[in-house]
Amino acid sequence: MKTLKKRLNDGIARVYLVEGDDYYLYDKAFSMIKNACKITLDDFNVNIFDDESFNIDKFFAATEMLPVMDEKRLVVLKGCKVGEGDKKRINQILLHIPKTTVVIVLDYNNNFEFLKQDFVFVDAGRMDEPTVRKLVVAYLAKQNRQISPEALEALIAACNGYLTRIFNELGKLMYYDNQNALITKEAVEKLVSKDVEFSVFELTEALSKKQGDRALKILQQMQKEQGVFTLIANQFRRLFYSAISPLSNSELAKLLGVKEYAITKAKQLSKGFSKAQLNKICAMLEDYDFLVKSGEMQQQNALYLLVFNIIYV
Repeated sequence: MKTLKKRLNDGIARVYLVEGDDYYLYDKAFSMIKNACKITLDDFNVNIFDDESFNIDKFFAATEMLPVMDEKRLVVLKGCKVGEGDKKRINQILLHIPKTTVVIVLDYNNNFEFLKQDFVFVDAGRMDEPTVRKLVVAYLAKQNRQISPEALEALIAACNGYLTRIFNELGKLMYYDNQNALITKEAVEKLVSKDVEFSVFELTEALSKKQGDRALKILQQMQKEQGVFTLIANQFRRLFYSAISPLSNSELAKLLGVKEYAITKAKQLSKGFSKAQLNKICAMLEDYDFLVKSGEMQQQNALYLLVFNIIYV
């Protein structure tokens, strides 16, 4: 977002492509660009197309219209999915839009990566932890509230660093005890539900330390979540590759399509297993995955068998 702020100060571009996994940053980028355009008449000068309303001809017409009583007109593609034919035409349209038109592509599904080469890319991926801390503290200061360092650490961990979830949970935490200016760790632990990815990390950590009771307790809390088995499988594959690969964290992160932070954590956790153990666990995961997908075993049973076998692997 700092990069976007600097770019907007230098001048407004014609097209912005916003991609990433933190939806709070999509809204932030939209607001920053809209404010930079100084649009006052939204009804006349802001067109938003989502996946249901998108039509290539209507989109083209919207980009060609002149603004009404404002200097700029804003056209937004929000989570649209388009075919290969439309992609080519969209690219041509964007290369020739009027100077008074600004287009924002909010690409939730990574469907517009073909635009990166020619237009301004805005990264809406999870921010690093120090930046998240600063944003949370600054936001709470505006509300005349504070958060203890322990509570902030627990909140970021439980939300897996996603600002979208963090700010949603902050609303709950401030409402819970609006007489106390300080948000405590106890309040976070009581009210904030843990992100499933963080729960997978906790489960893996417990298994690496052979903490069977803790592992089973974590599993009970997360077993009904969608895609848990896949997340656990991906986590252990990441641990295995982190343990055997000579690549740097950034190189391995790029190869596996994850953030560098995930590789750093994976390397830490992989130290709780031998390479042979991780290889055996990955093979076990493939076997259980086949049994679940073929209908021979329920996912819940596979998860418990997996945990018991990893503890004694």
